[in-house]
Amino acid sequence: MSEIPAAPVGPPGSAAPVVPPAPAPPGGGAPAQQAPPPAPASPGVPEQQPAARAPYGLSPLPPRPSGFLQRAWPAPGQAADQAVLAGIIAAGVIAAASLPLDRPGIGWLITGVSAAAATAIASRRATAPAGRVARAERIGWGTGALALLGVGTVRAAGWLFVLCVLTACVAASLAVTRGRTVRGLALGPLMVPLAAGRAVPWAVRGLVDRRQAKPTPGGGGEQSANAARLVATIAVSVVLLVMFGSLFVTADPAFARVLNNVLPDISAGTVARWFFVFLVVGFGTLGAAYLVSAPPTLDGGTSGAGRVRRLEWVLPLALLDSLFVAFVLVQLAVLFGGARHVLRTAELTYAEYARGGFWQLLVVTALTLVVIMSAARWAPRDTGTDRLLIRALLGGLAVLTLVIVASALYRMRVYEEAYGFTRLRVFVSTVELWLGAVFIMVLVAGVRLAAGWLPRAISASSMVALFGLAVLNPDRFIADRNIDRYTEIGRLDTYYLRTLSADAVPALDRLPAGARECALVDLADELSAPDGWQDYNLARTQARHLLADRPVMVAGSCRDYQG
Repeated sequence: MSEIPAAPVGPPGSAAPVVPPAPAPPGGGAPAQQAPPPAPASPGVPEQQPAARAPYGLSPLPPRPSGFLQRAWPAPGQAADQAVLAGIIAAGVIAAASLPLDRPGIGWLITGVSAAAATAIASRRATAPAGRVARAERIGWGTGALALLGVGTVRAAGWLFVLCVLTACVAASLAVTRGRTVRGLALGPLMVPLAAGRAVPWAVRGLVDRRQAKPTPGGGGEQSANAARLVATIAVSVVLLVMFGSLFVTADPAFARVLNNVLPDISAGTVARWFFVFLVVGFGTLGAAYLVSAPPTLDGGTSGAGRVRRLEWVLPLALLDSLFVAFVLVQLAVLFGGARHVLRTAELTYAEYARGGFWQLLVVTALTLVVIMSAARWAPRDTGTDRLLIRALLGGLAVLTLVIVASALYRMRVYEEAYGFTRLRVFVSTVELWLGAVFIMVLVAGVRLAAGWLPRAISASSMVALFGLAVLNPDRFIADRNIDRYTEIGRLDTYYLRTLSADAVPALDRLPAGARECALVDLADELSAPDGWQDYNLARTQARHLLADRPVMVAGSCRDYQG
């Protein structure tokens, strides 16, 4: 039977390649089908990759075009490494065993170190490692986050530690992203939870690849035997620990007491807490590992396109500067007038004057920062006149705002001298000092006309300010200042002092007998129960020793110490 030649394929006038018939297989039978060779590429047309062949004779699907997500945040080039997955699981287990959710303690620092170690493993095994500058910035943000978590080891104030934990989470997110602009720094904290969800297929693919890996010589039987031996080893270890541990517990009460402090009480609530902490820390670490393996592009463009005309920004800022000048002239009279000015101003009391103006000035300071940053972004700087106007108007606004910051701090000082120190008053004073430092950095950036470093510097300065507040030890500072005020004017609010943490115990111990009992009775009851190793805190330990040397007697009436 003669062969039927194949029909030519191609453009008219072109010679189709001749496909020789496939040789018949040995023993007879129909010849095997052979795929025709690919047609030659036309000149000037880029060669395309062949589409994947679909099974069962179906037409192959066209390749999916890469969308915005793939351009701005491409997936890692490979599945999750086994060492990275092991580090993530270990971080979750360590957190479940050591993290105290109800109080500051050393367990927070241990959890942070374990999560940082797992993220560092992912960073070292990334297909596109970060450069030297990016690594230095990552180490700086990570070190700051661990330092803030370490505050829980030395300070007992819960309100302060909550702020430290929140700021540490932001710093950790900035350590695993590469944001450098305002947009990048704002999006950085949102990326870790998003990355945790996106990293699940990446982690599963790493586990599946492990299971589908080529077996070692000896076959699957040898692997199964090794797994069985490992399980048997763990079981024998557990049996030995339980058996000999039980004997030691019954032999020595001191050892039993130590073991009871180390081992937690197993209950449904404890298991639920372990599971919750494992999931939260595990998924958070997974998201951080994914981000260092596939960093997203968070920063927008920095071109000068879309800048406004000179009159459109000079006129509003000039009018705003004029308003600030008028306000500052009045504030200078306040700053140098002191208490007499307060009493003469519309019959205001200290509380009405300080409390009624401080928060407005705080809002003015924050809004001024937004105005300066917006003007610096949109104002043109092509000519020498433009640059001179930027330096004059924005620099003048920053200097005037520094006077407003000083006025706000003065109002708060007047309020504290009249009514005592509290946590809120100390915290907002710290915020005002930080804003003053921010405006000094804005002045430097305005003089240099280079603000690329400013967003990261402002973020880092907020961490430094909070860490400085922790070094100040605010609860003890508040107690010391109020006790000094008590020695001068004889007025003391022991009800408020009773709300302070164990950080204030050394200061409260200075009080005379009756006031001391009133201020320390609640803390003595709270500190009567010992901490576990996860909850170890230096301030609570020192307070227990002090109260053991000078116990607190039953408090009588505290009415004589209110004022």
